[in-house]
Amino acid sequence: MKSLALHWKILIGMLLGLIFGFVMLQIEGGSGFTKAWIKPLGTIFVKLLKLIAVPLILASLIKGVSDLKDISKFASIGVKTIIIYVITTVIAISIGLTLVNVFNPGDGVSDATISKLTETYATNSSVQGKIAEANRQQQSGPLDFVVDMIPENAFSALSNNKLMLQVIFLAIFLGISLLLIGEKRAKPLKDVFDSLNDVVLKMVDLIMLTAPYAVFALLANVVVSSGDPELLYALLFYASVVVGGLLLMVCFYLIVVAIVVKKNPFWFLKQISPAQLLAFSTSSSAATLPVTMERVEEHVGVDKEVSSFVLPVGATINMDGTSLYQAVAAVFIAQALNFDLTFTDQLMIVLTALLASIGSAAVPGAGMVMLVIVLESIGFPADKLAIGLALIFAVDRPLDMCRTVINVTGDATVSTVIAKLEDKLHNPKPKDWDDHWEEVK
Repeated sequence: MKSLALHWKILIGMLLGLIFGFVMLQIEGGSGFTKAWIKPLGTIFVKLLKLIAVPLILASLIKGVSDLKDISKFASIGVKTIIIYVITTVIAISIGLTLVNVFNPGDGVSDATISKLTETYATNSSVQGKIAEANRQQQSGPLDFVVDMIPENAFSALSNNKLMLQVIFLAIFLGISLLLIGEKRAKPLKDVFDSLNDVVLKMVDLIMLTAPYAVFALLANVVVSSGDPELLYALLFYASVVVGGLLLMVCFYLIVVAIVVKKNPFWFLKQISPAQLLAFSTSSSAATLPVTMERVEEHVGVDKEVSSFVLPVGATINMDGTSLYQAVAAVFIAQALNFDLTFTDQLMIVLTALLASIGSAAVPGAGMVMLVIVLESIGFPADKLAIGLALIFAVDRPLDMCRTVINVTGDATVSTVIAKLEDKLHNPKPKDWDDHWEEVK
């Protein structure tokens, strides 16, 4: 297993999954076979990653905070993290708006295509569900976001992966309290969390042994579940604009790594590539978080004090790829449905997409909910929202996979930058699943 690098194994699994999926599409009953016998392998893998996400955040963040000698260091890390995340999100939205206004992909969509997309997807239960969820979020008060961060029951927060901010708050609160009671009193509990952190990271190593087979199953299922190929081709120009913007964001990250971190950007990409490939396969920053943390800490060399805070927060509030996609999608829909946008409307898109990304769920499909909020902020007719979402629904899943890669890359980049600024970047110390095999066999 060690003869071939992990990212190559995962990449081979992805390619074989795509080929297998396309072959199954051509065979009668192939789609049903894939969903019944292949898809569960990928589902189990994603469940395992989600299983360890909360314990990993809890243990690593408590350890990171309680190990700090100066509490002001934590405040410094927190402020820099939020500022940099906001800056990268604004840059992503600006790139998206620039590209969609230059290429105008919505102008080339024919009335026939609009009619077919509307007929196929406008009444789709998923589309209607996204609109309903967006309306629910919009009805919340201005400070509800802060209120929702505070758990009223620790065990309830720890039992729900969607309450990631509550877990982060609990871990920080507990870590600071451990710091304040003195090292002697805190040591027994700190030892428990230190050990839990090591165990969960070992679980990540074990789960990653199955990653190549899991991404094979995930990609095969995506292919056999894809919609009408003709509709996908009709939206190819729009999808190309989104992907072009996402690639520009990757270039931006690499420039930042080269200039600020002073590391080889291609070395950096190689170290985090397993997390990127899993993000592409799962379409979930939250599911990929354990792997992202493991790659950034062990293979890039970011200190746990930084990664344990920056990465979980990033998985929740930093969605550069999703924000860029929203900017392109909102203007594309307006262009296709002849809804004129003023310069003020486009500034509103920047502001709303930025605010909507904070606290949005790091799960597949969250971008569509955020898009509804963005469209309504610029006065898009409510009776055309379903039609607008229907226009892009056919390619949403593949684009969701692509933008999740950017979200994860952005998180890893910012954590590395913060580590450099805080002098918390050390030489990488990779670990493997069988490092302690001699002790237990």
